[in-house]
Amino acid sequence: MPKTLVITPVKDSLTTTLETISAIHRSEGDHLYQVYNDFSTAETKAVLEQKQKEYGFELINLEDVTQTPSPNYNLVLQMAQKKALELQIPLVVVESDVIVKPDTLNQMAALSQSLSTCGMVGAITTDEAGEVNFPYLNFKGEKEPVCDTSHSLSFCCTLMTTKLLEQFSFKELSAEKHWYDVFISRQSRVLGLRNYLITNLPVVHKPHSSRPWKQLKYSNPIKYYFNKLIKRKDRI
Repeated sequence: MPKTLVITPVKDSLTTTLETISAIHRSEGDHLYQVYNDFSTAETKAVLEQKQKEYGFELINLEDVTQTPSPNYNLVLQMAQKKALELQIPLVVVESDVIVKPDTLNQMAALSQSLSTCGMVGAITTDEAGEVNFPYLNFKGEKEPVCDTSHSLSFCCTLMTTKLLEQFSFKELSAEKHWYDVFISRQSRVLGLRNYLITNLPVVHKPHSSRPWKQLKYSNPIKYYFNKLIKRKDRI
């Protein structure tokens, strides 16, 4: 039986996606890995299909599941929650701009079992030089190795325990609002569970590679603010 179900939602960003997949493939221990392709280009889809066997992941092309245009993060979470509950194992989201270390998944799984009434466990993010970066800048300089936090945990690299999965159905997530990590973090605490950030288990984060529309802030500010303010992509 795998220790966790690990998922990576993918929308192109092929270079960082392959880095993420390769790093998870090198992970220690037994972890079931699913990659959800959310209507990426034909090139991305072809490469993912080609790499399935080499990297040992299950590829789910959402075009075979739904006709709803990307983003389908809520559907990904619902499908993954169902699978994790069937197996009775924690669910770990590792986004396609994050590179884990070989022991990251094992350490997160072990810590989640040892921590009191644990709902979520997140790994702190850094740049390639090891400096804490977005979205955990407020934890820069933190001395405690494990922080019981009321701050939201990003889906960059976060584990959700079976306790949380059993008590909160992701079918309640809105299809119109995209910051599900913030909402689920809040719900975890509403349910009386605790969320923890591990500050001595860093993962490398290359911000916004998994949300290409955010890069428009630098290349096409008008379109960026249209997405942000009119389409409300930043809303929880």
